[in-house]
Amino acid sequence: MTLRFQRANFLVSSFERALPFYRDVLGFSVAFTKPPNEISYSHQVFGIDSRPPIGFMVLSTPSQERVMALTEVPGLANQATPRRSTIVIDVESVDDVVARAKEHGFQVFPEERLVTHDGRVGREVGLLDGDGNLTVIYHIDQPAPQ
Repeated sequence: MTLRFQRANFLVSSFERALPFYRDVLGFSVAFTKPPNEISYSHQVFGIDSRPPIGFMVLSTPSQERVMALTEVPGLANQATPRRSTIVIDVESVDDVVARAKEHGFQVFPEERLVTHDGRVGREVGLLDGDGNLTVIYHIDQPAPQ
């Protein structure tokens, strides 16, 4: 069986509101955008009211093309708790990403010590975009014990 993970996708209320988080805080770039569509498969699979036209934007990182998507649903309410999904991203500098998130006014959760399944030690921090979608950033600071 062949399996290739294509991308994650978050629903957002506005590209204009969401893009500062994904571009300016996390470092994604826009690969392409599709204009709002009145008839979209996303209406059905996400359980979205069929009235609002839905936009679609795909994002890349410097090393991974088209790895994240945003589906724009005007009037979307913030993500309710408990949050049911997240993306997890290894970042070069937890401090830099946290500083940018705070600078842009995004919610930053308290930092936690991360211990991986194989004993490596690092740091992790949860961040919320403007719609309440969760991203957990992390960085491993210490290699696995020998």
